[in-house]
Amino acid sequence: MTRKPTGDLRRGWTTGACATAATKAALDALWGNGFPKEVTITLPKGETPTFPLAHQQLGNDWAEVGITKDAGDDPDVTHGALIIARVERSLSGIVFKAGSGVGVVTKAGLPIDVGEPAINPVPRQMISGVVTEQAAVYGQTADIQVTVSVPGGEDLALKTWNPRLGIKGGISILGTTGIVRPFSCAAWIASIHRGVDVAVADRLPHVAGCTGSTSEKVVQDMYGLPDHAMLDMGDFSGGLLKYVAKHPLPRITIGGGIGKITKLAQGAVDLHSSRSQVDFEALNTLSLSLGLPDVSDANTALEAVTRTGNKLAQAIAEQAQERVKKQLKNAVQDIDIVVIDRSGTVLGKTE
Repeated sequence: MTRKPTGDLRRGWTTGACATAATKAALDALWGNGFPKEVTITLPKGETPTFPLAHQQLGNDWAEVGITKDAGDDPDVTHGALIIARVERSLSGIVFKAGSGVGVVTKAGLPIDVGEPAINPVPRQMISGVVTEQAAVYGQTADIQVTVSVPGGEDLALKTWNPRLGIKGGISILGTTGIVRPFSCAAWIASIHRGVDVAVADRLPHVAGCTGSTSEKVVQDMYGLPDHAMLDMGDFSGGLLKYVAKHPLPRITIGGGIGKITKLAQGAVDLHSSRSQVDFEALNTLSLSLGLPDVSDANTALEAVTRTGNKLAQAIAEQAQERVKKQLKNAVQDIDIVVIDRSGTVLGKTE
């Protein structure tokens, strides 16, 4: 049954934050004087949440800790899952392994190499950070294998897009900030509308709507826009553009990763992965029309662009620009699109 919160929505913690906390506590047991009752970690933006231990086990040369995932008031399929990290010595450096219920990458186009456990880059950085910190505290070398497992994770993964993306065997360990912000369409779109209202009232000459923090930083730096010109669009391109069509502004830039901008170019108005998908047949038709290779078997839009070069990304940006023009119904004079990859490199840009 879906949880129905009342009042203010409560935020939660990502699987990556839980795995990091579990790793830190397990290292306390392996190198220190036993398991702590709770463990505190520092997230990428400086927050310091504290987690109670839900599972603990100690062997001759290993230790493991489980943290129960609390997604707050977000309807996250992993809410309540036990995220377990086992630590033991590695031959050299920090090594990541997928335990039961954590997927393994089998297709290209994802931020993790084929054959690697589906532990995303930021969680890897967070876990590596606590291993290095704990090694310094206890006078040890940071040669540690971290195995992350999630009991029941294989079944949970069937409720996600992991099988389609070629992630087999379980869920992914995710998170870029460590925080799960409660998902509320109405509240988010209302905040977008308020941002547009402020921009109109302030007579801003140029605003931008971006799909995430990386594209927002790229676009803001590119044009030198003030913070209040950055509209918190996220996945709700339709919510933003429909409102701007009725409350015109002189210029708008839409920025985002290649996957979400491809969906925008193909007509999606909600860019969330659970509510729209890239049409790879249409993407392949576009690639072939440009004299580029067949990408019908591509796993992601980023993989397609990696294989064909930025000419395809530029064409996607131009298609997205035309789509946005139609959605705005000529209410905005100047519209441009900025397409980036995961690192923030610009792949395509319209004038």
